Amino acid sequence: MLTQKCPRCRAGQIFRGHITMNDDCPVCGLHFEREQGYFLGAMYLSYALSVPILGLLMLAVYLLVPELRFEFIVLVATIAYLPFVPLVFRYSRVLWIYFERWANPNF
Repeated sequence: MLTQKCPRCRAGQIFRGHITMNDDCPVCGLHFEREQGYFLGAMYLSYALSVPILGLLMLAVYLLVPELRFEFIVLVATIAYLPFVPLVFRYSRVLWIYFERWANPNF
């Protein structure tokens, strides 16, 4: 899962670019998106991954500059979070594929 490989063969790459997914596994042919709207669940995982990152960034900004107003702390933390967006996007989809294949392998 950490290497973002296919859940069936563990050899084919799920992504072919930074945010572009392969439709099928290049090794075993597994179709990643089972149905339209399949990655809706990945949005919830993305949220679950983003909240701790943003929380830690906000804490770091507060500890570094405690006199800043809360609104500016949130703004600085959000800007600092932007480089993490592609990583969170990728791992939320990979986690969703692995979880959904584990929960419902015969679908």
